[in-house]
Formats: sequence, structure tokens, C-alpha cells
Amino acid sequence: MFNTFGTLFRITTFGESHGAGIGVVIDGCPAGLYIDTDFLQAELNRRRPAQSALVSQRKESDRFQILAGIYEGKSTGAPLAFFIANENARPQDYEHLQAAFRPSHADFTYQHKYGIRDPRGGGRSSARETAARVLGGAVAKLLLKNAGVEIAAWVAQVGALHYNLNDDLCLPQSASVWRDAQGRWKMGVFRAAIASNAVRCPDAEQAAAMEALIREVRKAGDTVGGVVQCLAANVPAGWGEPMYDKLQARLAAAMLGIHAVKGFDYGSGFAGAAMRGSQHNDIFEMKEGRVTTHSNFSGGVQGGISNGAELHFRVAFKPVATLMRPQPTVNTAGEAIILEGKGRHDPCVLPRAVPVVEAMTALVLADFYLLAKRQ
Repeated sequence: MFNTFGTLFRITTFGESHGAGIGVVIDGCPAGLYIDTDFLQAELNRRRPAQSALVSQRKESDRFQILAGIYEGKSTGAPLAFFIANENARPQDYEHLQAAFRPSHADFTYQHKYGIRDPRGGGRSSARETAARVLGGAVAKLLLKNAGVEIAAWVAQVGALHYNLNDDLCLPQSASVWRDAQGRWKMGVFRAAIASNAVRCPDAEQAAAMEALIREVRKAGDTVGGVVQCLAANVPAGWGEPMYDKLQARLAAAMLGIHAVKGFDYGSGFAGAAMRGSQHNDIFEMKEGRVTTHSNFSGGVQGGISNGAELHFRVAFKPVATLMRPQPTVNTAGEAIILEGKGRHDPCVLPRAVPVVEAMTALVLADFYLLAKRQ
């Protein structure tokens, strides 16, 4: 089982959903980086369960312990190691799954590949593992501050309800409450709007409708999916490789490696397939003494390399597979059975997926930041 992500800036995560805890080892972090532990905890708090009535009610504080790599508040250049204890594990909730294959879960594939699996909440396949990714991503964000890079993700869709910022992202010359007079993204204002509600949608009216939908779905014992959109501002031109390590390819791999993700597109994405080249081409122009583009249908990447425009992409999440209603399936003996979910589960992963998407984005960009410095 491969548990490491990254080239120069690498994370290796460990632990299970209902074991002793989970953790992350970060290798390649430069020495002398101030590790703001309050910031790391704040990032974990954005992902932790039981933060609102819309998510899993598992009671975990997600307080982390530093095991190695930090002295007097700064990284030493050695591997950083963090551990998060599982405080509210309830493996008994999963005893009925010892011999059952849950629909759309990893139970069958893990059993088939390894000949053994941890039925306690899915073990390594549980989204609880993403807390370790968020810790790694938080350190990556601290490193990216040196380059002025800022990242914000938000819920753009729940079920059929959309909050569409695509036009504003692809056409930065358009008027927006999120941009200043020069067309630059007002990240602080935008992030405050995202954090103002439990859904993490920057539009209050659409957030209220999304929240109502999630509550309705939860009451019915069902689940719902959606889309997280992400923006990275102030990424300099030149990050990424032109052939087999393209920036957008690394971002796609990072996002598709998140639990429950079913799709990724960047820039104009699949909508670009319906456009003509005369509509889609990003025309170069000079602005404030530097080469820029009039539009950004490329999503900030051309030829696999960042072009200095904002990176933007979308990540599609499926509905949570565990339903609080009966479903037919089979057990390890091949017998047909009826299975009903128990325990504490999210009716929609989108609100808690936002910091995970940001974390994986930061890990990719931190890696390319270090690679660019080495060239």
C-alpha cells in the first residue's frame, strides 16, 4: 500500500479511522520555517467532525501532537511528524460489517487485493485519513507564504444547486465584489464570505438553500454530492513541467486521490469543448509592466506550466456511500443480504472537503515551489 505523496515536499500518512489515531510525516520541509501551531490547529478545525448539524457527529477535537522535526518553533530540516489521537472511536458500530460488502465502498476491492481489511469504518479507506493531509497541507501553506501564494476553496454545488463563479474566474476583467479595481482577487474578503456559513459557499442565499437540501437529504436517510471549486492566487509563472509532470496533471492526481472524488476539470474544463478557438484563446497583453492574459480559460496553466494567472479548477464529489436506509448487497460468502448503515456519517462531504482540497492544492504547489527554486 503506497501512502506517500509528493516529490521534494512529501507527506506520508498513517493510521486508521477507529485505531489509536492517525498521523503524518512531512519530509523535505526546508529548515528554518516558522511552524505556526495555532494556524495548523485552525486548519484542522475546519475539517473536523461535529462542527455543525450538517456533518458527522463523531466527537473528535483533532488536537495534534508534535513528535519530531521542530525546535524552538521552527523546522530543523529533519522530517516533521505529527499525531492525532482518535478520541471517539466506536468500532462496535461496524461489527455488522465484518462479512458484508457495503455498496460503493472499498470493502470488496480491499478484500480482493489484500486478502484482509479493517471493517472499522473502512480503516485506511476512511475519510478520517484526510485530517493527516490537512496537517501536511497547512505546513505547505506556511511555506507558500514565502512566495505570496494564497489558496481558497468553496462549495460551488450541492446536488443540483449551483453557485457559479466560472465566468468571473475565466474573465478576470469582469466586475466582481471579490476583485479590486485592478482585477486582483480580494482573498481575505472572499475567504471571510466562505467561512460565514456552515456550507462554506460564499453566497449567503445559495448557502441557505444548500443547507436546507442537506438537512432534507439527511432526514430521508440519504446522501448528496456536489462540487468544490478552488482558486490559487499569486502563483508565479514557471511552475510545472511541460511533459510528464504537468502542473494540471499533478493537481488532478492530488484531487482524484481524495476520498469520494469522481471528477476534476480546470479552467474552462468540459465547457471549453463547446467553444470555438476564437472564444477560448487567452489573448496576451501588457498590464502593470508584465505579460498577462485578457481572459483565463486556461485556468492559469499553459503547456503544463503556470502562466502567472490565477489557478482555478473544480472537484466533483459523489454522494456519501453509507445510507441510513436498507440496501441490498452480498457478504463474503456470496450470499445476498440487506444492509443498513449505522454510526455517525456525513450526509454530504462538501463542507468538510473544502479544507482537504485546499491542503492537497498546497502540497502540489509547495512541491513545485521547491522544484522551481532548485532549477
